[in-house]
Amino acid sequence: MFKKLALTILTTVSSTLAVDALPITILDIQHTISDPNLIYPESVETDVDKMMNNWYLRNYALLDSMTDYRKTVNATDAEIIDRLSKIPAEIELPYNSIVRNIIDMYTNRRRSLVENMLGMSHYYMPIFEQALEKENIPHELKYLPIIESALNPDAVSRAGATGLWQFMVPTAKGLGLEVNTIVDERRDPIKSSEMAAKYLKQLYSIYNDWSLAIAAYNCGPGNVNKALRRAGGGNKNFWEIYPFLPAETRSYVPAFIAAVYVMNYYNQHNIAPALVRRPMITDSVHVTRRVHFQQIADVLGMPIDEIRALNPQYRKDIIPGDIHPYPLILPSMQVYAYVISEDSIIAHDTQKYQRRLTIEPSDGTVTQISDDGDYIVTQKTQYHKVQRGETFSSIAKKYGVTASSIRSANGIKTLTRGKTIKIVTTQRTPRPKDDLDKAVEELERSQMNDTTTQFADSTIVNTVNKSAQPVKTTTPAPKSAPKPVVKPAPNFTPATNTKSQAPAKTTPVTITVQQGDNLYRIAKRNHTTIDKIRSLNGLKDDKIKAGQKLRVK
Repeated sequence: MFKKLALTILTTVSSTLAVDALPITILDIQHTISDPNLIYPESVETDVDKMMNNWYLRNYALLDSMTDYRKTVNATDAEIIDRLSKIPAEIELPYNSIVRNIIDMYTNRRRSLVENMLGMSHYYMPIFEQALEKENIPHELKYLPIIESALNPDAVSRAGATGLWQFMVPTAKGLGLEVNTIVDERRDPIKSSEMAAKYLKQLYSIYNDWSLAIAAYNCGPGNVNKALRRAGGGNKNFWEIYPFLPAETRSYVPAFIAAVYVMNYYNQHNIAPALVRRPMITDSVHVTRRVHFQQIADVLGMPIDEIRALNPQYRKDIIPGDIHPYPLILPSMQVYAYVISEDSIIAHDTQKYQRRLTIEPSDGTVTQISDDGDYIVTQKTQYHKVQRGETFSSIAKKYGVTASSIRSANGIKTLTRGKTIKIVTTQRTPRPKDDLDKAVEELERSQMNDTTTQFADSTIVNTVNKSAQPVKTTTPAPKSAPKPVVKPAPNFTPATNTKSQAPAKTTPVTITVQQGDNLYRIAKRNHTTIDKIRSLNGLKDDKIKAGQKLRVK
């Protein structure tokens, strides 16, 4: 039965595959199979321009902008077969028209994507290799994220698979990865790589064949088992159950082989290697308190994009260390800075970033505060549900307002039991004077007092000078006795006649207090003193209000 099935799927080899170039000993299904309806992995559709905005590529990799203009170099089938055979790999890397098709796609149409992935590989490949080595499985599996996500930790497929290794939520949670609103460990390069290695090892233990284990990683063991049953059961490899697999999975193993080839022989196809400007050395620290990326960036003086690139698992830029310890990856020099500055980081803008554990609901009270010149006016609006037996007066007494204000605020004349009414209270408190206001007031008050004293002194001196008459005496004064000298007041001009001058009479005038006025400003404006205004108007204190009439001289 299987022989008949094999004959139906062994179609004519595509024009790009020269059968006579293949050794006769390997003319089997895995080398001769072709597929005119090949579906490329979703990762090849990655937006290269968007990928160029990756923080790591911009800061650590040196990309050749001339890649798209370099001459394309193709290889013959024999050259590709020879190169695949020289790759030290435990997993079989057979060659056929399907593999050739995907290699051509990478080395021709998606050359810039390959260069970007080469740039990202400097950072991610050591992480993958460490996870695979820990599980003692083939290192060539490190190229699976090439076809899964194009090495983008934030990649999300149309089906919802996420991260470098493209885990679905049930699979991720089944492997012990945390996935919630704040943390998605499918995006964590280290943890997701560890779980991917464990999962691949589990799959290999089921099938004892890496091609089937890789296929099961893509479509799930259930689909692979179904394909095996349809192919007649028994010990079969990926290529023998190829027609019975989901369409997307058929290209998965060929794409893996193509990725292994391209990442090892890109230079043979005139693809410029992405050079590392400088090595990126990182370290980790366990965070046991809730912290926001912006707090770390502000205090340590580092770009927040750098923190995001190194810690893509934190979806909201929040590390919820108050729940349980979480790792934070930073450049090694910044890890020590974080440890010694953690208290400052947590305290930075803490009201903005820390979650509120307790909060009381609003009682509906609305408070409005305004500055009315020298007074702070606080208007509070509250709501009251009318109870049985309550009157306007009883409610007014409860809130310290008048019954008429309640009627006016609600536009009602009678109360209805159960109705909610509005209570508006207004409070005016003197606005506190700042140090500058106090200094200016004290200075001008002092100047006013000096002017009044000066005016009084000059009047006295003027009167004395005019009324004093010379006195004749026959007894000369002793020479040692000094003559009395009367100093004129400053700015005093002696009178030119002998008649005494009476001070000019002033007539009180009435003014209207303006908004924001106080006694100090009115005294200054009218060249008088606060005491005189109080005395003239019978004021006991400094309280006045807009519209009030005052008499001043």
